Amino acid sequence: MVEEVQKHSVHTLVFRSLKRTHDMFVADNAKPVSLDDRSHKVKMAVKLRTEYGSVLHMPVLKENAREKGAHGVIDSYGHKQYLQNQGDDDEYLITGTHPYPPGPGVALTADTKIQRMPSESAAQSLAVALPPSQSKMESNRTASSIGDIYRHAGIPERSQPPGLTLVISGHLGWVRCIAVEPGNQWFVTGSADRTIKIWDLASGKLKLSLTGHISTVRGVIVSGRSPYLFSCGEDKQVKCWDLEYNKVIRHYHGHLSAVYGLDLHPTIDVLVTCSRDSTARIWDVRTKASVHTLAGHTNAVATVKCQAAEPQIITGSHDTTIRLWDLVGGKTRVTLTNHKKSVRAVVLHPRQYTFASGSPDNIKQWKFPDGNFIQNLSGHSAIINTLAVNSDGVLVSGADNGTMHLWDWRTGYNFQRVHAAVQPGSLDSESGIFACAFDQSESRLLTAEADKTIKVYREDDTATEETHPVNWKPEIIKRKRF
Repeated sequence: MVEEVQKHSVHTLVFRSLKRTHDMFVADNAKPVSLDDRSHKVKMAVKLRTEYGSVLHMPVLKENAREKGAHGVIDSYGHKQYLQNQGDDDEYLITGTHPYPPGPGVALTADTKIQRMPSESAAQSLAVALPPSQSKMESNRTASSIGDIYRHAGIPERSQPPGLTLVISGHLGWVRCIAVEPGNQWFVTGSADRTIKIWDLASGKLKLSLTGHISTVRGVIVSGRSPYLFSCGEDKQVKCWDLEYNKVIRHYHGHLSAVYGLDLHPTIDVLVTCSRDSTARIWDVRTKASVHTLAGHTNAVATVKCQAAEPQIITGSHDTTIRLWDLVGGKTRVTLTNHKKSVRAVVLHPRQYTFASGSPDNIKQWKFPDGNFIQNLSGHSAIINTLAVNSDGVLVSGADNGTMHLWDWRTGYNFQRVHAAVQPGSLDSESGIFACAFDQSESRLLTAEADKTIKVYREDDTATEETHPVNWKPEIIKRKRF
């Protein structure tokens, strides 16, 4: 009997709710409401009450502002609040479903359960009382660090070296590669801003910008046999540019990852590229055909060089090895495993039948054709990104930390160390040398750097043995008798 009464009362409530909904819609729209619409409204009403009933209340209206007078009240933040509107406007207090005190250690009471919104003046005074914001502290720290860089650039060991004659700006990213054209009138650079720029060598003025790569340009070289410029980049592309029309005329497709370097054979129309896909590829310049894929390295191939004599191709890799290759067969002749860390740079002496390789552990010299070890050049304790050598036997090593060491090729003596200050406005951590090259006269040295500049160094004609003494003595090797 009780259950029947309860069911009847529930049915009565539902019927009354449906009837009210029906009457409301009839009064508003002057047309009947379907049963589906009415049941939907009932379901929504039940859902709103059960799930959102605790938060359906609106801000509670409190006493009228005129009853408080013009003296103001003390808000929950401890600031005096003056009422700006003395008319009929009422002040609202905002309550929440979870009451909270104004600060830690304050007990929940009838007063602290309600949070009054502070006035504009109270908010301003509160902001003044608060400690400085994190963003302001960061901006002050950044400004001071820039000032530190300027002061750091002025100390003696970081002052501009006497041979530095020109600093060229124009790239918007790291300058990753550099090459001087055979006529010694201009040079070309590739950058992380995806552009190739051609500069006048004498004045340093920009002559031309070439766009086409969609990622960092990692290698450039100018042909001495034709008016062509070759470039490669992290977009896996190898391009041939016709400098008479300043357009790309050939693409060399085949590498599966970023292309890190390239070189031209001095006597035949052959281009060699190296890549992060652990291979080097030999291309026919005219037909764009891939003649050989030099496989054998187990990590990225960072550098490649060509020469007319055997072995005609030399590669250095992040797998710490150097490989000498047979061009005709496309096979490895010799693998040199002396280095313990990545080999990022290789350079061939222009007159002698020798070459050098650069790695963070050492700079090593080798003799062709079998790669016999000659000597270590120790002291440049950094990641060696680039090597260059001229006919006088001056070897230059450029490192990731912005340091540059000059060595005597024959003796291995480090006779000069250079660390030029970064371009003003660049971070000190952007001090890095990615590439360097001598011009065709071999009297100027150009460096491509991480501060987005190209620096040009010239020989010091006034240097003498008195002004620059050489503190070197040949090492006497004592041999044990057996």
